[in-house]
Amino acid sequence: MAFDLVLGQGYIWMVHKTPGSDKWELEMRSYKLWQMLAESIRDQGLNPLEVLGWKKTGSLLVGRTTEELDMLKRRVKQLSEAGLQAECLYSSDLLLEEPELAVGEDGGAAFVPDDCQFDAQRTASFIEKANRHFASKGRYAEFYNDPVNCLLRSGSSWEVEGVQTSKNTLYSKAIVVAAGSWSGSLMHDLLRDSDILLDVPVKPRKGHLLVLENVMPLKLNHGLMEMGYVDHQTVNRLATISASEPHDCGQDLSVSMTATLDAMGNLVLGSSRQFVGFSSEVDESTINHIWTRAGEFFPKLRDLPLSHFSKGRKVRIGLRPYMFDGKPIIGSVPGLPNVFLATGHEGEGLTLALGTAEMVADMVLGNPGTIDHAPFAVHGRCC
Repeated sequence: MAFDLVLGQGYIWMVHKTPGSDKWELEMRSYKLWQMLAESIRDQGLNPLEVLGWKKTGSLLVGRTTEELDMLKRRVKQLSEAGLQAECLYSSDLLLEEPELAVGEDGGAAFVPDDCQFDAQRTASFIEKANRHFASKGRYAEFYNDPVNCLLRSGSSWEVEGVQTSKNTLYSKAIVVAAGSWSGSLMHDLLRDSDILLDVPVKPRKGHLLVLENVMPLKLNHGLMEMGYVDHQTVNRLATISASEPHDCGQDLSVSMTATLDAMGNLVLGSSRQFVGFSSEVDESTINHIWTRAGEFFPKLRDLPLSHFSKGRKVRIGLRPYMFDGKPIIGSVPGLPNVFLATGHEGEGLTLALGTAEMVADMVLGNPGTIDHAPFAVHGRCC
């Protein structure tokens, strides 16, 4: 078995988002920007599937009880009114879309056919390669394995004019701290010698994904997640064990079913969330819980022991940057107008990446911006 210290199923799904929430405009803007990126690649005569691993799979948010089905109906209505194509699939119709999925007679799903997914590593490599074209113009450079030690501040004004790394002195118009779960500790170190007090309350929330390579235990036509994922994603509580909610596996661990096929056709199952500090070790009991939970939705898996896939099995582990209010922090640091934070996206880092980047760029350049950034401000949320 192998494992990677990286997380993410690479889905750009709106099926589990909530229209009218503080994040909705940012989610919709990012959704549009990802689609524009894929389209621009297609306009260049390239295949987004080959370049990004981009696929329009559609997404299904699945429920198995009458209560959950009622919630799914309301969600479909909200999404439709917000301008997305969405429909509610009842048990028999859902079976036609996903023959291997079992939700019972009372179950169903919210279906958003235009939702997409991509390969995160392939996409990051593409963006990095594209950025390197600006290196010759002095607009881009990479500094790997060169950690930042301190901020450089000018004379009496103490305005930040750059950073000192372990190997380089770098001057810049703006500094953006986007260090995920490590953003709080990094900001603490950078502000150590200043009179600015700032506590960035981002916590690491560990997650496991199970990847089965070069095997086809399931045939999936869409990306799927269970209804319980919506609470599992945002609420810091132990989930109640029932047929309709994610499993409480003890020790602050919850598991909800998600299932996708990646660009290579590998089955990716998730997902877990747990507060265990910065531990990145594989927890076999968590992997077993993920497998068991998937089997409750896909009966075919119940008869297959996980040990059967030992040769083609990988585990992805990541530390999601969790914010207590469920919203990322995006904005300038009080007292340091050209130092910006962009962190706390938890499980939406990929989904919100392009919208966040655009928002930060607008802030740096003084542009009015396309969406309201007030809900994500540093002030009032970081003490």
